[in-house]
Amino acid sequence: MFKKMVQYQRYQQWKKGDEVVVCLDEKSQYPFGLVCENIGHSKRSRPKLLFLLLLSLVSFSFILAPYFFTSAPTFSLLYSFGFEDERLSSTSAVYASVCSSVSNGSICCDRSSIRSDICVMKGDVRTNSASSTITLYRDNDYGSQVFGASGENDDIFQHEKIKPYTRKWEKSVMDTIDELDLVLKGENNAIHQKCDVQHDVPAVFFSTGGYTGNLYHEFNDGILPLYITSQHFNKKVVFVILEYHDWWISKYENILPHLTEYPIIDFSGDNRTHCFPEAIVGLKIHDELTIDPSLMGGNGTIRDFRDMLDRAYLPRIRGLIQEEEQDRLALSPSTKTKIEMTEEKQELKKPKVVIIARNDSRAILNEDSLVKMAQDIGFQVEVLRPQRTTELARIYRTLNSSYVMIGVHGAAMTHFLFMRPESVFIQIVPLGTDWAADTYYGQPAVKLGLKYIGYKILPQESSLYNEYEKTDSVLTDPDSVNNRGWEFTKKIYLDRQNVRLNLRRFHKRLLRAYYYSVAKKNGRHHYQNQ
Repeated sequence: MFKKMVQYQRYQQWKKGDEVVVCLDEKSQYPFGLVCENIGHSKRSRPKLLFLLLLSLVSFSFILAPYFFTSAPTFSLLYSFGFEDERLSSTSAVYASVCSSVSNGSICCDRSSIRSDICVMKGDVRTNSASSTITLYRDNDYGSQVFGASGENDDIFQHEKIKPYTRKWEKSVMDTIDELDLVLKGENNAIHQKCDVQHDVPAVFFSTGGYTGNLYHEFNDGILPLYITSQHFNKKVVFVILEYHDWWISKYENILPHLTEYPIIDFSGDNRTHCFPEAIVGLKIHDELTIDPSLMGGNGTIRDFRDMLDRAYLPRIRGLIQEEEQDRLALSPSTKTKIEMTEEKQELKKPKVVIIARNDSRAILNEDSLVKMAQDIGFQVEVLRPQRTTELARIYRTLNSSYVMIGVHGAAMTHFLFMRPESVFIQIVPLGTDWAADTYYGQPAVKLGLKYIGYKILPQESSLYNEYEKTDSVLTDPDSVNNRGWEFTKKIYLDRQNVRLNLRRFHKRLLRAYYYSVAKKNGRHHYQNQ
């Protein structure tokens, strides 16, 4: 399920602009053919030569301007998944430059981001979960004192409030997030708050509330920002979680040890006073939207994150393989078993396609026919039905060994993160979900190095076709319905729509993906045999 985001207005304004012709060759994110598209309808007359020269000079000045007037590094970010420009080193400060250098005994808060606030506390930091307070103690002679609500002198030099969750612009969900008080006090007050647990490494405070429980948001608003915020500590950091969930810890038990080597603290459930030399409160990603696949080669953050996932899940996957081998050896080597093993070896020679099946809305109504068609083309087919309790390592193993993933737009498409670079990701795009499908999954998949195909269904392929008049705007103009508000989008296009694929039309995409996969598979086998 996608959530309506602030970029939508920006997208609408661009969409109504002047005529633009976009041509993408087979090396672009649409690797299976040339696509040329006209956007807009207005026309302009050809400017005169003098005007062109003047325009070129101005444009050149703008290009050079950042190098002369700025000192901060340029960020490139895919907003949906928080991926940084590869030119940033993993040891660079992840919070904004205004807080990249914090003096001892001070609190710095950056509230300029549209996604999240982040505060940095440096020095003698102590927690008090009963009052949802984190206190920093410093010399009494610093700055001016702030009087408490009662008017009495509480020796408070600074008081900040923060909700450590990365959907700051979305009031409805932020209203559900626990708030922390960050207080700067004089050192004399520290005698009243003794340390129960002394840590010698920094802490990162964040919430696993909000939309946690939805896979897309667990990565987009949790795991990825946590990775970007904490990676420069090289695991020498303690995670302190608000709205702690045991199941969340279990779900990401393979990933978390690659981000921290210390036990994770349940802020509300642990009443002890924990003391740290530094605290980062909130998770940070940069907010600039720059979609530029040419920047994503080499060792960028997105590649580093993908490599980390491989390292995280590989030991568990090896364990799963060993368990399966032991179960197989326990079977008697009968003729039937030998035949089954031979058939399995033959099946493994085929490229594998994984179909992510939905259990509620946006289901593929003719899924069985799709499976048969894929088998007839030559694929080994596996249908995956992820549940909330499904071990992620098992899903990771399935997708990491596949050449093609097919699924209908929704949170489960986040599993594209588990696919190997250069694999094919086919996203079926229901009515009314074009922008979200491309922004939240299509563009990030390209950044990750996947070959992305967006299959936009026709009205006749939607279950809504049988519910509305053929001239209804629900079928003919989904944008106008979406413009009426999120509740209409959710109710009509997300909660009540299923898909019946035109298999003849879909066959063309799948056949191209098959030939591409066979070529990649043979290429890999050739490389391995050398």
